Amino acid sequence: MTAIEPRITEENLDPADWDALRKTAHRMVDDMLTYLQSVRDRPAWRPIPSEHKAAFNASPLPLEPQDIDQVYEDYNNDVLSYPMGNIHPRFWAWVIGTGTPSAALYEMLAAGLNPNVGGGDHMANQVEKLVIEWCKEMLGYPAEASGLLVNGGSMANLTGLNVARNVKLLEAGIDVRTHGLTAAPRLRLYCSSETHSSVQRAAEVLGMGSESIHTIPVDSEFRIDLAALQAAINVDRDAGSLPFCVIGSAGTTNTGSIDDLNALADLCEREHLWYHVDGAIGAVAALSPATLPRLHGMERADSLAFDMHKWLHIPFEAGCILIRSREQHYNTFTLTPPYLVHSTRGTAGGDLWPSDYGIQLSRGFLALKVWMSLKEHGIRKLGRSIQQNIDQAQYLKALVEAAPDLELLAPVALNIVCFRYAPSGMDDAALNALNEEILLQIQEQGIAVPSGTKLNGKYALRVSITNHRTLREDFDLLVREVIRLGKAFAHSLPKQ
Repeated sequence: MTAIEPRITEENLDPADWDALRKTAHRMVDDMLTYLQSVRDRPAWRPIPSEHKAAFNASPLPLEPQDIDQVYEDYNNDVLSYPMGNIHPRFWAWVIGTGTPSAALYEMLAAGLNPNVGGGDHMANQVEKLVIEWCKEMLGYPAEASGLLVNGGSMANLTGLNVARNVKLLEAGIDVRTHGLTAAPRLRLYCSSETHSSVQRAAEVLGMGSESIHTIPVDSEFRIDLAALQAAINVDRDAGSLPFCVIGSAGTTNTGSIDDLNALADLCEREHLWYHVDGAIGAVAALSPATLPRLHGMERADSLAFDMHKWLHIPFEAGCILIRSREQHYNTFTLTPPYLVHSTRGTAGGDLWPSDYGIQLSRGFLALKVWMSLKEHGIRKLGRSIQQNIDQAQYLKALVEAAPDLELLAPVALNIVCFRYAPSGMDDAALNALNEEILLQIQEQGIAVPSGTKLNGKYALRVSITNHRTLREDFDLLVREVIRLGKAFAHSLPKQ
């Protein structure tokens, strides 16, 4: 007689009480909406006390389940009180978008479905396919081009430059996917001194090294010097190197300057070079009819990188790379092992496998929040929001120029204003120290969050306006506080 085996208790991670979870979920949503609605009532930023960090980092590894309500309370106590601050109306550091309340809900919907948008026959792939089509239409890019959603501008630049390197080496008779760079000549990549640091990282990751980058000086408006670029290409060719790519900036990180994108396109056609445009900041400004003419030439790029978690206010992360040649894009990345063979039927079917066009096989459902946000707000309203920030930058510029003790340090080409407190009688070293202290005081007092940079050796307060909640009165406050703090600290800093 066969012995009866003991009953095995099996577990899953679903809640034991769905109604209790539903109640907590409703509270989470209500609390977060209230938090967003009241964001202007809080400081723009608060430093995290050292004792708070220490206590949090001493938290033991949880070995047994904890009640979700207690977990949520820990979030409220430990995390919510010290945010980055980028949802605040006076956050203008770096180039960071604010998101929207509804897009946070869209993110929840994507997490609920939790698909891997790497391939297969399911609607998440189709949503991404449609979003890419919309992106091409928004930016005037060729309809037959390829594209992929990525986590941001750095990955978009890396992806575009990967295609550029492989294509141009293949034209020179070198299959880099098979043989690597061992047989390749010295590659040369051209960009201005204002180009984002992600380009150097991409060159290093792609095995070309930072020395492959030929950095070109900029003119008085911080745009790439075209004559210097042409001369550099000629010198490198004469030295036996292989020039393969030029990068144009549709909005630089330091100042928001826009290179002459049409002139760069002409040069690349003439020199038979890959033309990549880094539009992480400014590409989507094409949605504003008033700004679009300044971006002409961007649509001629062989590859175009841009972000949607900046000026389109999609929650992090959401970037995009567009590649003019679908075949070149596909051939750079496609790799299909037996366990991922694409089919014409079943779950392995479908007309699009995004994993054939990028580095990642495991990919989140980035496209859902983009698709729903574009539908919710519409392109025209988003364009107005972008132009509103551009107009606000001109407003701040006028405030700076009207204040005797403030100095504008760069032209205001787009949405970034760089200025400093500069009373007479102080040299640049003293002014640099003073303005750095002003910046820290403004941040630590929760007044606002600009960032700092250096332009021609001068420390600048850098205000990058990608914030749909900002009002002009916020810049009135900023200028008043910069002047107040400047006067307060001008004579108290140590002598240089």
